[in-house]
Amino acid sequence: MFKAQLRQTAGVVALSVVLSACGQSETDRQQPLDSFSAEEIYQRGEFELNENNPEEAARYFGEVERLYPYSEWAKRGLIMQAFAHHRDREYELSRASAQRFLDFFPGDEDAAYAQYLLALSYYDQIDDIGRDQGLTFQALQALRVVIEQYPESEYANSAILKFDLAFDHLAGKEMEVGRFYLRRGHYTAAINRFQVVVQEFQTTTHTAEALHRLVEAYLSLGLTDEAQTAGAILGYNFQSTDWYQESFTLLTGQGLRLEPAGDSWLSQLYRQTVLGEWI
Repeated sequence: MFKAQLRQTAGVVALSVVLSACGQSETDRQQPLDSFSAEEIYQRGEFELNENNPEEAARYFGEVERLYPYSEWAKRGLIMQAFAHHRDREYELSRASAQRFLDFFPGDEDAAYAQYLLALSYYDQIDDIGRDQGLTFQALQALRVVIEQYPESEYANSAILKFDLAFDHLAGKEMEVGRFYLRRGHYTAAINRFQVVVQEFQTTTHTAEALHRLVEAYLSLGLTDEAQTAGAILGYNFQSTDWYQESFTLLTGQGLRLEPAGDSWLSQLYRQTVLGEWI
């Protein structure tokens, strides 16, 4: 339903209706809004969206809800208000409108889109790795709701993709901090960060590098068993990567092999992921 509304909003027919309804004269524009019907105010909001004025559009959609709170147009206006605020990058306002829609109309056909907009209000703020990771966690939680509660909706696939990207983003933050510690010789702190990536973010694009950095950090501490085991896992899962080649050069350069050794957390991980020994 919502996509159909947006297509109609962008169409010539809808635009001509809006222009005839609310663009005839300055006198019409100066009339108090409560002298117009819910549909006419809603059309004004659509017109402002077409004119790329999302802030003004959101105001009109909000007025529909305020003046005609129990009408069908109020429901439409609320979801469109969330959309307009999001286009205006007013993410907190968009989230508030979307949540209000979910509170009032949880079973509506546009509920999936409202939840998706709510998730986007977090997701669209996490593109910079250095920002607060709390937004990433909140985006993941909201996207999971879309995936689990609305699996048949048209937004589920997009939510899955964005969930994976946000998850990868969290791993990227751990890697950034781990590299910082590694460069400064704080090897134990670096290992803790790379361990999180290897254990909790195995499906992300950062796992191969995290294993290589563990090889570097453990060798720097003289912990050759752990370094060899990290290299063994890297070789089993990521042998075609440059990270494997770098670890291979480091380990063999010290007369070491890429094979499991000792009884560290990495040895347990090797037994689980490579040998399939989960008990």
